[in-house]
Amino acid sequence: MMDAIIQTEGLTKRFGERVAVEDLNLCVQPGEIFGFLGPNGAGKTTTIGMLLALVRPTAGRAVVMGYDVQRQPAQALQAVGAMIEAPAFYPYLSGRDNLRVLARAGGLPEARVAAALDLVELTDRARDKFKRYSQGMRQRLGIAAALLHEPRLIILDEPTNGLDPAGQHEIRDLIQMLAQSGHTIFLSSHMLHEAEELCGRVAILKAGRVIAEGTVADLLRRGRGVLLRVAGDTAAALALLRATPWIAGVEPRGDMLLVDAPAERTAEINALLAAHAIPVAEIRANEERLEDFFLEITGTRAGDKVTR
Repeated sequence: MMDAIIQTEGLTKRFGERVAVEDLNLCVQPGEIFGFLGPNGAGKTTTIGMLLALVRPTAGRAVVMGYDVQRQPAQALQAVGAMIEAPAFYPYLSGRDNLRVLARAGGLPEARVAAALDLVELTDRARDKFKRYSQGMRQRLGIAAALLHEPRLIILDEPTNGLDPAGQHEIRDLIQMLAQSGHTIFLSSHMLHEAEELCGRVAILKAGRVIAEGTVADLLRRGRGVLLRVAGDTAAALALLRATPWIAGVEPRGDMLLVDAPAERTAEINALLAAHAIPVAEIRANEERLEDFFLEITGTRAGDKVTR
């Protein structure tokens, strides 16, 4: 395995008595799109601040590109691009001229401006004033600014926030393209379907602590199986199913039972219950979404904002 692009070890931040981030241990590998998720106040923005040397940790450390962010910030961040919150540009300058200002301030060759505009597919609108850009174009220009110094790691905080569905689709396509071209993406997002679509691995925070981490497929595997509702004796159904060797487990879900067994064996489960005179009112394969898993483990209500 290649050296990690981001490695945090016991990363902790307290503001007085309040613990914003506690004992955070992350490992982000080169070339992946890593999703960083959590309910409101979970500590995501504070973590990003520590990764970018904007917030000093109380304990632990963050290592980016092999360098300690606090001890060697220049080396750690020289190959990092970031778009945090909504990008801010001069409204009366064109997209190209806004990037030229940033390139000159950073001592970068102007050729980087054209390359960045091309990557985010804004070359045709580069001469338009920023104030005339749609929200999606503004987000793409913000990503172009993050790409000016040709970073290996790109940190994006809510890059599709406030966009219409077409704009969201454009940004997701851009993120996938950047990952395919070799960039590592650290994606903070409150859109759980977005993380499910884009990310190979995710970490879910609650109250400053990681409560789940892994591939999306692995996190969702525990929710897959067969969902059924019996019309007869539920306790008898539970006992029968739990005693069946090829069923890994059964747990109640409201008035339903979630059976940990391959969905392909749904008919066998139905036949097993029928053979013991337990009628089945409903039975179907269960496929849990990342949003369902998130709500379950964080205790967040549907409709709550799950950001930062």
